[in-house]
Amino acid sequence: MQLDWIFQMSTRTFVSTALGLLVASAVCVSGLATSPLMAQEAATKDTRTADQRIDQMVDRGIEFLRTRGQSDEGAFSGETGAAVTGLCVRAILEHRPEAVSADPVIAKAIKYLESKVQPDGGIYATGSKHRNYETTTAAMALNKANKDGRFDSQLERAKNFLKDIQWDEEEGAEPGDTAYGGAGYGSHSRPDLSNTAFLIEALHDLGTDPQDESIQKALMFVSRTQNLTQHGNDTEHADKIGDGGFYYTPAAGGQSKAGESADGGLRSYGSMTYAGLKSMIYAGLTPEDPRVNAALDFIRNHYTLDNNPGMGAQGQYYYYHTFAKALDVAGLEVVESTDAGPRDWRMDLINKLEAEQQEDGSWVNREAERWMEGDRQLVTAYCLLALKHARK
Repeated sequence: MQLDWIFQMSTRTFVSTALGLLVASAVCVSGLATSPLMAQEAATKDTRTADQRIDQMVDRGIEFLRTRGQSDEGAFSGETGAAVTGLCVRAILEHRPEAVSADPVIAKAIKYLESKVQPDGGIYATGSKHRNYETTTAAMALNKANKDGRFDSQLERAKNFLKDIQWDEEEGAEPGDTAYGGAGYGSHSRPDLSNTAFLIEALHDLGTDPQDESIQKALMFVSRTQNLTQHGNDTEHADKIGDGGFYYTPAAGGQSKAGESADGGLRSYGSMTYAGLKSMIYAGLTPEDPRVNAALDFIRNHYTLDNNPGMGAQGQYYYYHTFAKALDVAGLEVVESTDAGPRDWRMDLINKLEAEQQEDGSWVNREAERWMEGDRQLVTAYCLLALKHARK
């Protein structure tokens, strides 16, 4: 979904600052001569287009997953059940849709995902405590592979399963409860914004209308994770920070992975703010909604690809993943950064991921392994998904 309305926030056409090579004359004792170094730099100037740069990164990343990332049974990081396998399959198919019928690596991975389909409609490892996370990622992978309708029945059952594990009246939660509408990992655990964002995205991907009861319930939870008073956040934390960003959960007393302010406010951070913005768009919110405007204010005020704002290196690649998805589905071409002026976020992302790709074609978080970011399969999937949204 492209929302051209966000262009009203920046009516100027962004002109990227091009890095050029100045070939000058060097003054020598014997007269004027052209610098050999400058001539060499001019000859080696990078003339690739953005798409060519993306293609080269994608080729290397997919080759890593195909040749070094998959187990004999078809799983990518199988200790996570269906979760990372689902992300990797989706990431590959976003760039190589033809692989669904031509690549044995994809065939093995899909067979692995099918082996995780449960009688209740979920797609997860037996005994898993991460049923929501596994089912959402697996369902989005199978939906991308569903060219001939062969997964229609499984996907419909998965959609119903996700609705059933959402915190609502059937789970003993009422609209006034801070857990209401949210999704946790899937074992009746406390709901959080990350899992709820995966739930909303999966339901959206499976064709659920934004006004569907399940998505509107989830929107109530999302609104309670935003540092914005009087617009859906009726918790004690609503007015303590007020920067328009998002935190991890309002449930069970509330928590932010970025910590608390001196007065007990739950600090906003980057990855959750982009997850919140994406979720609000999928739930049908428009630019006139103050929740959208407040989220964009936070993004303008904390725009960076050097780290996950508020978290440093922790969750940095999950951040790139939500950053790209949110800005793409919002229809933004330019972010009017408070500190750096108008930014072409796609080029910023391409530059960053190109610099961070490893020699073997993978990506990995070497600074902070929290949330499995030491897992090359998971992090490579995040980056491939981000690069899909970096294409104009």
